[in-house]
Amino acid sequence: MKRQDTRIHDHYVSFKPLDKYDLKQRIAIRSADLGLYSLVSLVGTTIRFEEPVGWSGLDVEGWEDFETSYARMPMTINAFWHNRLFLMIKYAKGVDSGVVVSESFDGEYISRTAQRFGFAVVRGSSSKGGSSVLKQMIRLTNQGLRMSFTIDGPRGPRYKVKPGALLLSAKTGVPVVPMVPQAKRFWEIGSWDRLQIPRPFTRAKMFFGEPVFVPRDADRRSISEKKEELQAKMDSLTEKAARWGSKD
Repeated sequence: MKRQDTRIHDHYVSFKPLDKYDLKQRIAIRSADLGLYSLVSLVGTTIRFEEPVGWSGLDVEGWEDFETSYARMPMTINAFWHNRLFLMIKYAKGVDSGVVVSESFDGEYISRTAQRFGFAVVRGSSSKGGSSVLKQMIRLTNQGLRMSFTIDGPRGPRYKVKPGALLLSAKTGVPVVPMVPQAKRFWEIGSWDRLQIPRPFTRAKMFFGEPVFVPRDADRRSISEKKEELQAKMDSLTEKAARWGSKD
């Protein structure tokens, strides 16, 4: 992994001011941020991860600590569903990682929670190839951060792949790895994505798919083809994860 420019990294893990919000909104954002952080911290310590399955490039023999195992993975762009955000934060915390979060009101407290766990946060939409957001992600990837995408977010449709991760892959040469974290027992929130909150002391497992390699500076047609490939792999992993989760 490339050595990071500490100044660049610090910029993305610093909280943005909330000047554009009124007092009530600022209180709501800070309360939601601290509440979500506390929930992930407390429940997360009780979750028992089993060995991951999938991608043949993963050496899963003897892995005991998931933070260590994640750090040992080759450089990748992570793709996962929006409703598995809780488990991804738990799984990837402590590793040099970046995540894209929307500029929405909800994005304010989500980004702050992610930053509390050490993630570098880029705000905005990653789906526009010429956007400043994509340029920031390229910069962070080249600095050695492993970027993560909720590939059906921030507003869905649920379980439908968007192209942001593939656009970044085309610009950096880093492959996209589909992954679906699954908890045995969880609560489901009535949001558009049906956000899953793992229950205390549940077991969990990571399901990896084979990487999707995008040609450098791929054209629109190539991106569309790779999007279909990534969608098929995510659908397959989701079904496999659900079967595991439903077994006693």
